[in-house]
Amino acid sequence: MGASKKLKMATPLGPLLLQLFLLILLLISIHQAHSATASTIHLPFSIYPYSLSVTDFGATGDGLHYDTAAIQSAIKACPTSYHTQCHVTFPPGTYLTRTLFLKSGVVLDIKENATLLGGTKMEDYPKELREWYVVVAENASDVGITGGGVVDGHGLGFVKRFNERKNVMVSWNTTGACLGDECRPRLVGFIDCKNVRVWNITLTEPAYWCLHIVRCENTSIHDVSINGNFNTPNNDGIDIEDSNNTVITRCHIDTGDDAICPKTYTGPLYNLTVTNCWIRTKSSAIKLGSASSFNFKGLIFDNITIVQSHRGLGLQIRDGGNVSDITFSNINISTRYYDPSWWGRAEPIYVTTCPRDSSAKEGSISNVVFINITANSENGVFLSGSKHGLLSNLRFINVNLTYRRWTNYSGGLVDYRPGCQGLVNHSIAGIIMEHIEGLEVENVNMRWCDQQFGHWNNPLDFKPSTINNISLFNFHSSLYIK
Repeated sequence: MGASKKLKMATPLGPLLLQLFLLILLLISIHQAHSATASTIHLPFSIYPYSLSVTDFGATGDGLHYDTAAIQSAIKACPTSYHTQCHVTFPPGTYLTRTLFLKSGVVLDIKENATLLGGTKMEDYPKELREWYVVVAENASDVGITGGGVVDGHGLGFVKRFNERKNVMVSWNTTGACLGDECRPRLVGFIDCKNVRVWNITLTEPAYWCLHIVRCENTSIHDVSINGNFNTPNNDGIDIEDSNNTVITRCHIDTGDDAICPKTYTGPLYNLTVTNCWIRTKSSAIKLGSASSFNFKGLIFDNITIVQSHRGLGLQIRDGGNVSDITFSNINISTRYYDPSWWGRAEPIYVTTCPRDSSAKEGSISNVVFINITANSENGVFLSGSKHGLLSNLRFINVNLTYRRWTNYSGGLVDYRPGCQGLVNHSIAGIIMEHIEGLEVENVNMRWCDQQFGHWNNPLDFKPSTINNISLFNFHSSLYIK
C-alpha cells in the first residue's frame, strides 16, 4: 500500500522528465550525425523545400506582359543557406519572359497548366551569346526544373519560311552577335553546375538546342517530354557537352534534329547512362559528336525505342577524340529516308571516324558493343574508320536487321558528313565496312524485302586491305517474307 502511494505521488513528474531526457538524446544524436557526415555527404535536395510563388512578386501570367522582373525577384528572394532547396512556383498561366538566371538551391516548379514562354526578340536575351537561353544556370549547384508544366521556346516565332523539307530559320548573325545560320537562343542550359535535376516537365518548341548540359557533374534528367518542330533544323533534344555522371531515363523526345547528343569541346565525357526512352527525329536519335575534341568513355544506352528516324545509333567522330567502352543494348530501331539536306541516310547503325578537315586529327573508336538490337530500315549499317583512326573491337550480338524500302527517296549514297568525303555514290549493302581492326558478329539475322531484292544485292561490303580480324558466328541472310 505504501509503495503504491509513492508511485502515485511520482507520476506527475514522470512524463516531464521523460520528455526532457528524450529531447536531450535527440539533440545529441543530431549533433553527432551532423559532425560525422557534414564533410562526406551532400544532400542535393532537402526533404521539405522552401516555396515562393511568382505571383506574390507581381507576375501576371497573362502571356502578354513580361514577367521577368517578378520571376527573377522570386529567385533572388530564395534563401541561400546550406541544404535549403527553394521552389519558385508558377501557378496556372502563361509567363512571358526574357532570360532567367537560376542560382544555387533553386528549382523552378512550373505547375500543370502553367507555361514559361520565351521571348522572340533579340533584346530578350543577354549581350553574351553563351547566355542565350530562356532559362540558364551557371556555376550553380542543386538546381533544377520540375512541376508538370511547360517551358516553351516560342520556336515557330523564329521560322522565316515554313518548308516541309526543312524550315528556313531566323538568324541574328546580321547583328554581328554571332556567325553562321544558327544564331538563335537555346531553351534551357546548365553551365558548370553540380547536382542538376530536370524532371516531370515538358520542354517544347526550342528555337535552337532544347536542353543543354555543359561541363556539369551529377545530372539527372527523367520523365521529361521534349517536343520540337519536326521540320526545324538544329532543335536538338538533349545536348550533353563535356559533362560527367549523367543519367537520362523515361524521356520522350520528338524533334527535328539530333535527339540525344553527347559532345566534347573542352574536356572528356564519361559515365553517361540513357535508359527507357522513346525517340523520333529527322536526324540521329543517338549521336556521339560531331564535336569530338576530347574522349568519350563509359556510355550505356539501354531499352530505347527509335521510331521513323533518319539515323538510329550514330558515332560521328571528327575532331580527334577517342571513343571507348560504349554499350547499346535492348534497342528497337526504325529508320527511313528524309530529304538529303538532313544528315543521315536511314542507317540503323552508323559508326564513323574521319578528320573534319585537313587540320583535324583522326580519333579512334574501340570496345563498342551492340547487343539485342532489332532494326527495320531503308538502308544498311555503316562502319567506317579512317587510315589513322581505326574502328577496333566492335561486337554485334543478337542483332536482327530487316531491310525494305517504303519511301520514294533515292538510295545509293554513303553519307560521311560533316567534312570528310561528304555524300558519295555507293551501292546499297547490309553492312558496309572500312578501316576496321577486330569485328565480331554473333547471332545476326539479316532479312531482305523480296519486292526490291535488286536494291539489296550485297549483305557484307568490305575490302580486305582495310579490314582485319572479322569473326562471323551464326550469321544468317535471307529474304523478308511478310
